Amino acid sequence: MTDDLPGPLDGPWDGHDLRHHGDSDVAPGLVDLAVNVRLPSPPPWLRERIAASLGDLAVYPDAREAATSVAARHGRPLDEVLVTSGAAEAFSLLAHALRPKHAVIVHPQFTEPEVALRGAGHTVSRVLTSADDGFRLNPHAVPESADLVVVGNPTNPTSVLHPAKTLRALCRPGRVLVVDEAFADAIPGEPESLAGERLNGVVVVRSLTKTWGIAGLRAGYVLGDSALVARLRAVQPPWSTSTPAAVAVSACCGAEAALESEALAARAEKDRTVLIDGLRELDVTVAGRPRAPFVLVQVSDGEKVRLRLRELGYAVRRGDTFPGLSTDWLRIAVRDAHVTRGFLDALRQALSDVG
Repeated sequence: MTDDLPGPLDGPWDGHDLRHHGDSDVAPGLVDLAVNVRLPSPPPWLRERIAASLGDLAVYPDAREAATSVAARHGRPLDEVLVTSGAAEAFSLLAHALRPKHAVIVHPQFTEPEVALRGAGHTVSRVLTSADDGFRLNPHAVPESADLVVVGNPTNPTSVLHPAKTLRALCRPGRVLVVDEAFADAIPGEPESLAGERLNGVVVVRSLTKTWGIAGLRAGYVLGDSALVARLRAVQPPWSTSTPAAVAVSACCGAEAALESEALAARAEKDRTVLIDGLRELDVTVAGRPRAPFVLVQVSDGEKVRLRLRELGYAVRRGDTFPGLSTDWLRIAVRDAHVTRGFLDALRQALSDVG
């Protein structure tokens, strides 16, 4: 299914508030299962590195060392790396550097790429994956005329991990494929990632804010062929990556950080199993095969259930702001077993009260 939607963006479009994000669902006093940041604060070693950089704030930031660290982590030449102020800046750069005639976004997925494209005046087509097929991507559903395609892997909010071969099947001469891998490091071994592959016309967007608890710092990067990265660099504002953010990128791309990230991903898988098992005991429909540190569920009277959960002290992410989803879809972040069991008790109560 495809929809063609013109830019620019002025508030909700087609019933979906694309500027709504999980932090909008959180409020003081609520247990947060709406935001996908995995740590409540950065680990001590990262806080120390960031704090040590504050004495250099009088000097203009220089992200070259950070870019070198990213290149080493993924085995890419330096000219195929661009450090950004989070993934959101990367999507804005793409929207302003490229001139697509037919931009396509695979939904449901993170909405900022569409916001950025339409905000830059581009017309956007949507290809909708289906719950009936576990929200898996069929590459043949993407029109051949598409010269820019954006897809998440693993996808937010569906938690689906698309095979790398499916993504490669989207590559065409004259087409730019953008793969949002913001949660790729949340899966042990980072399977199906294209970050280390040097493919013409492919751009991989990475975020460090989710794994390392630094959403307030804004740290991410882009990997792609040198010609594409040069186009993005040409429209990037000077000094857009702050000194603390650049230091964080370097630190989070080191060998020791990679080991810790792998351990965090393994722990998240165990915690996700606790959540999924509990949801199924409550006869709640879990979408597809979740692989990311969040799950998408479908419940009858989902908006009433979400609001009742808030009364019981828990915030979950509403799903109706994602194209292709209705108010009966909710996204739930994976937390530790103790928090999850408390949430499952509250969900049982909410379902009973609403039903």
